[in-house]
Amino acid sequence: MNSVFETSTREELIKRINSLNDNNKAQWGKMNAFQMAKHCTQCDDMFLGKTKIKRVFIGRLIGKMILKKTLKDASPFGKNSPTAPVLVTTNDSGDIELQKKEWINRVEQYANYNNPDFVHPFFGAMKKDQVGYFVYKHADHHLRQFGA
Repeated sequence: MNSVFETSTREELIKRINSLNDNNKAQWGKMNAFQMAKHCTQCDDMFLGKTKIKRVFIGRLIGKMILKKTLKDASPFGKNSPTAPVLVTTNDSGDIELQKKEWINRVEQYANYNNPDFVHPFFGAMKKDQVGYFVYKHADHHLRQFGA
């Protein structure tokens, strides 16, 4: 499986992020390209330890089981996967070029990842290798959503 901790994987993601523009339309879901890039930047802030999000009750019950299923192989996330409400972007528009730069900046920060105590709001505590695989699958999911 691809991991955001691999240099070649980060380079691939950055190339795909750079290919985005306002003309990219979602193949599923409700977000536009700016909202998607903003959402992914916010998610990276969470994984990188810049923001903390409280655990959700249902995640305490089934989060580990769902994480194991999600990371069992390299298959992509399904369309219209649920999103934590706090990570839903409500701004309808913004500067896509600036947002792409912000997202790329976050992707580059995984080269020096140092958040060993990361706790996902749904899945709970995640090991570094799980973070690497999950972050890639999440970014890939949204880039595929917009044909990038």
